[in-house]
Amino acid sequence: MKIAIFHDYFGAIGGGERVVTTLADIFHGDIVTTDADALKKLQFKGNVIQLGDTFKLPPIKQFSAQKKFYFCNLSDQYDFFIFSGYWSRYAAHLNHPNLWYCYSPIRPFYDLYDVFLQRQKNILTRHAFRLWVYSLRWYDKKSIRNIDRIIAISQITKARIEHYLHYKADVIYPPVDTSQFRFKESGNFWLSVNRLYPEKRIELQIESFRRMPDENLVIAGGFSKGDHAEAYTKRILRDLPDNVRIVGEVEEKELVDLYACCRGLICTALNEDFGLTPLEAMASGKPVVAVNEGGFCETVTDETGLLVNPNPQAIIDAVREVSKDAESFRKACQERARLFDMAIFAEKMKAAVNQR
Repeated sequence: MKIAIFHDYFGAIGGGERVVTTLADIFHGDIVTTDADALKKLQFKGNVIQLGDTFKLPPIKQFSAQKKFYFCNLSDQYDFFIFSGYWSRYAAHLNHPNLWYCYSPIRPFYDLYDVFLQRQKNILTRHAFRLWVYSLRWYDKKSIRNIDRIIAISQITKARIEHYLHYKADVIYPPVDTSQFRFKESGNFWLSVNRLYPEKRIELQIESFRRMPDENLVIAGGFSKGDHAEAYTKRILRDLPDNVRIVGEVEEKELVDLYACCRGLICTALNEDFGLTPLEAMASGKPVVAVNEGGFCETVTDETGLLVNPNPQAIIDAVREVSKDAESFRKACQERARLFDMAIFAEKMKAAVNQR
């Protein structure tokens, strides 16, 4: 069976991009996308069909991606289509049979609408944002009719799909390649791995470690031009304490090394869809301090770390507590990660594709 995996674009590398290359490896499939330059950071060796770069200015970037996918017809070249992300699934009306591996319904349209609206700088941009959302939300819901099957990445995403799109989805958790990660030491720094996006609430991490000058934090992640994060990133970079270091996007080998040597992982994203980074940390034998929201509640347990309220003092208390004996979490973390291993994901996704 010849399979194509569609994904919006490869800008800042995150969990979704890693899942796409994993799907391509599992099915020996081709990746269909727009901006593809960042794919080399994932060391992907397979075939890539590039529909052309997007215009790097929001929301024109999103419009251009949507348009490129909408007119993409590869139905005579592939036997099955998998959609990943927000905009790639607009190719569904021309490409069947298909499924959407859904990280979330478009968050600025639905569960984060008020958050994004409040970020608009003035009445004109607020009005423009409302027009953009209202005009596309109707079509977004209508376009679901072109999807043959939806598989959610988590229970919280499944609930969003049912609430906003009125569609019952199945759940298959994203994978972690446990064989790739290792424990080297419980080092002298905590790690944060995420895109530098406002939804990740990195300012919470920075403020927490500002109040803990004896602890160190390394933040790995970047943002892509044309998204909403550039101003936010510039703002958090202005006043970093000496014990916090942002290293930007790193190659896979360096990321594995960071996991292997850190003391633990910090996660503060707002109602995260799922979150692969806690599992990557656990596969490395490292405990996780995460906010008690979203997908983190589906992966982090009392044996693998602490779930806390999203405020600096709660994070500080958790870091202090875990740091007393971070290495004691090692065995439970690695056992937990194996429940989400690549082999389990591959088996379930193959079964889903064959059920068409």
